Amino acid sequence: MLNFQLISCAQKPKAIVKKVTEKIPVLKIGAERTDLYLNLLKGKNVAVVANQTSVLSVLERAVVAPNVMGSKNVTHHLVDYLFSYNGINVKKVFAPEHGFRGKADAGEVVKDGFDTKTGLPIVSLYGKNKKPSAAQLAGIDVVVFDIQDVGARFYTYISSLHYVMEACAEAGIEVIVLDRPNPNGHYIDGPVLELAHTSFVGMHKVPVVYGMTIGEYGQMINGEKWLKNGMQCNLKVIPLENYTHQTEYSLPIKPSPNLPNDKSINLYPSLCFFEGTNVSAGRGTEMQFQIYGSPFLTKSDFTFTPQANEGAKYPKFKNQLCYGKNLEEIGNLSKIDLSFLIKAYKQNTSKDFFNNFFTKLAGTKKLQEQIEKGISEQEIRKTWQKDLNAFKLVRSKYLIYK
Repeated sequence: MLNFQLISCAQKPKAIVKKVTEKIPVLKIGAERTDLYLNLLKGKNVAVVANQTSVLSVLERAVVAPNVMGSKNVTHHLVDYLFSYNGINVKKVFAPEHGFRGKADAGEVVKDGFDTKTGLPIVSLYGKNKKPSAAQLAGIDVVVFDIQDVGARFYTYISSLHYVMEACAEAGIEVIVLDRPNPNGHYIDGPVLELAHTSFVGMHKVPVVYGMTIGEYGQMINGEKWLKNGMQCNLKVIPLENYTHQTEYSLPIKPSPNLPNDKSINLYPSLCFFEGTNVSAGRGTEMQFQIYGSPFLTKSDFTFTPQANEGAKYPKFKNQLCYGKNLEEIGNLSKIDLSFLIKAYKQNTSKDFFNNFFTKLAGTKKLQEQIEKGISEQEIRKTWQKDLNAFKLVRSKYLIYK
């Protein structure tokens, strides 16, 4: 809206100041665009893949004053919202790593159970059962997937999406992904996975940071025929509204126990490599993925001692003094920063810096070899470029947003 100062012709001209008031478009997540998917679920038996991030805010009528009706935004968990919606038959919940309420440790087996609020059965998709079985999908007409991703290849929710899509393709069941922003969606970086090193922390030939929402990623899984035997799933993505890959988005709920804030999420693609070394990335503290340290690093002013806490019952170096660095105050990253890893390797007093998990995280043996040979970060990054350029061409086919 433009507001102008009006001047009479008889007045002496003065400087005219135009005040521009721009209305910033409101970002709406897929789950909140109920007009696009509720009708698709009516009269159907529905399973929901969800965790603690699966919430939506909807406008509801409410009493705002005595005898006065108005409206207000009310936040619901998606499962609760669909379960109470007339005509939608929610039958069960599938829960990914960390569980339905998001409290389990990384790597901890999540058990089946029942939701205390709705009584719905909860089926774990972490542990031995990473893919829904035909029996678990029996009688289901449609699966709704609504989980907040953070845009890093080794964050296992995209692997859960793969297996859900694969199981549904085999059973002839539709999958509806309610899209959510990617807080690391503004860049693409890192080594591209070599298929010889495929695991649950890296299932596809993509870089560590892929710059796609989970809905776009699902379209890529389908379009590139990455499901078993080249199958394709009946997939529908409910898109975000007023979103681009440059849109800044602060997650309202931590996506897993050890990513407590925006800084940890931004640093996660760079610091997660430490999970494959004898250096801690801060599990067992209140600064997870914002610090790093180890008893084997050169003594420094910054120290911490990991203790058991929620999401880290048995943290690396529990009760041991770790020397390292606090990264809370550094600026936000728009690329993977290897300097932390290289510096820690050079300062390490142990011969056993890397472990077998490192190659799974990196998706290649080359990164460890390059660091051991003393190759500079700049030179290492050059070796990624050919594969990154090839991935960007693939990625471009499946983008929903600019």
